[in-house]
Amino acid sequence: MKIGILSQFPDLYSIRRLVAACESRGHEVVVINPINCYMNINSVKPSIHLEGEELSGFDAIIPRIHASVTFYGCAVVRQFEMMGVYAANDSISIARSRDKLRALQLLSRKGIGMPVTGFASKPDDIGDLIAMVGGAPLVIKLLEGTQGIGVVLAETKKAATSVIEAFLGLKANILVQEYIRESNGSDIRCFVVGDKVVAAMKRQGPEGDFRSNLHLGGSAEKVRITPLERKTAVAAVKAMGLVLAGVDILRSSRGPLVLEVNSAPGIEGIEATTGIQLAEPIVEYIEKMVAARKANSPIIA
Repeated sequence: MKIGILSQFPDLYSIRRLVAACESRGHEVVVINPINCYMNINSVKPSIHLEGEELSGFDAIIPRIHASVTFYGCAVVRQFEMMGVYAANDSISIARSRDKLRALQLLSRKGIGMPVTGFASKPDDIGDLIAMVGGAPLVIKLLEGTQGIGVVLAETKKAATSVIEAFLGLKANILVQEYIRESNGSDIRCFVVGDKVVAAMKRQGPEGDFRSNLHLGGSAEKVRITPLERKTAVAAVKAMGLVLAGVDILRSSRGPLVLEVNSAPGIEGIEATTGIQLAEPIVEYIEKMVAARKANSPIIA
């Protein structure tokens, strides 16, 4: 097969691992910067061009779209789809997962456990918004924030009111979310491929920080997840329409609660923590899906 990996950062560990996994299984692989692509959109033969040449002959693409270029990146993925190329995570699913509010509403619709969340543009009563999520302490998140940036823990009602007023004064879109005290600054990252959790790790934030992101100084360890946590992670991925994703789960007194579904999860941290190779299962899954598509293709006389 010919596989394209859509990424602006070819030197990242995750991209290098995916390239190696593709090549080890005999596939031709090309890393494509989606921002440098441009598209010919027509009803006869849609195409994608890069540096004056048409990109063609691809059987599948692996989108690794950075959050900062979601709109254009999804447009490129959609164009590949129009050309009949299999996308491991299609454009609609990526867009769903990147919109935090939409993602939470989809999880809610499917009855998947998540922290109680409030959203407002110009609330007449900030106190009621705070009460809606169980009062302080609570978590305030910028809707456009990523990797723990723009996430604030407000420990009192007064602090929460001040932060909310400040964000709204800057015309920022925010989510107000209940604080799950029993999680104690930790979460579970489940790496899902298809309908299976292939690896899981527990991330713990540094002392004094409730955020567990590894790049912010958190630590990680291999963890055995429960059947319910496994079921919840897979259900969350399906709710977005994704097939490859990282699901962040909090352990709470009322069961697993989904924080986020990441359509381009990093591979390095979880491989190092668990000792499980993750690039290979991704490529194997793509092989199966492309083969299934070809088997079901209509025969043209």
